[in-house]
Amino acid sequence: MADFFNAFKSEESHFLSPGKGGQLNPDYPIITINNIPFTITVIKYSMKTIHEEKIYFFRNKLLGWYKEEGRSFPWRKNTASNYELIMAEIFLQRTKAETVANFLPRFFKKYPNWDELGKASEDEIKAFIKPLGLYKQKGKRIYELAQELRKRKGRFPKKRNEIEEIPMMGQYITNAYELYVLNKKSPLLDVNMARVLERFFGKRKKADIRYDPYLQNLAYNVVNINKSKELNWAVLDFAAKVCKIKPLCNLCIIKNLCTYYSKAIYT
Repeated sequence: MADFFNAFKSEESHFLSPGKGGQLNPDYPIITINNIPFTITVIKYSMKTIHEEKIYFFRNKLLGWYKEEGRSFPWRKNTASNYELIMAEIFLQRTKAETVANFLPRFFKKYPNWDELGKASEDEIKAFIKPLGLYKQKGKRIYELAQELRKRKGRFPKKRNEIEEIPMMGQYITNAYELYVLNKKSPLLDVNMARVLERFFGKRKKADIRYDPYLQNLAYNVVNINKSKELNWAVLDFAAKVCKIKPLCNLCIIKNLCTYYSKAIYT
């Protein structure tokens, strides 16, 4: 039976049918389920079409889930400034969102904009963000970023390659800038989003998600909708609450088409 279900993972669509008038079609293989014989009708399909159908299913399910189960954070409010959005995403790297949410009010009270942050010394910044952890690495890069943005009077360049050259503005933060500030449909692709996408659609080929063409292309396709921001947040929240490192598949609302789940129950 396991071999039978593995056949469904090829580039063919299989439909079980008892044949016309109850007669089995001798041109196709025959299997028996619960003592009832069936023929397997094989129809070629386009992988692109099926992939698009899975993406459509994935989007709709997660957006619906997000309305009911999504988390609420200060940086997700309409009143959040570009400065607050970018700094939140910087702190969210390798730090729990709940921890960042508790810390940010104090940080923004002391450093309300790029200019004020740019006046702080590197040691001062490190000392202030120490409770979050990774303060030496983040403190140095935040200081360099603040100095650059202070020179630019808080203005970022418009071209992606120029943005990525600014300290602290790697692929992820640049994507966040494009999503929040430029209103582009960019994915907040980190290890958490990658985990959800790979489990549902299939694994990446390269270890580093930044350089994996399959995962990068998939992420951009998935969030390419008008509600790109909400869908990004939905995927990240789903990763935090359901599709964890140890997934809660019993609570999953997309498991019916999930690659990871299908392998788990049929192997």
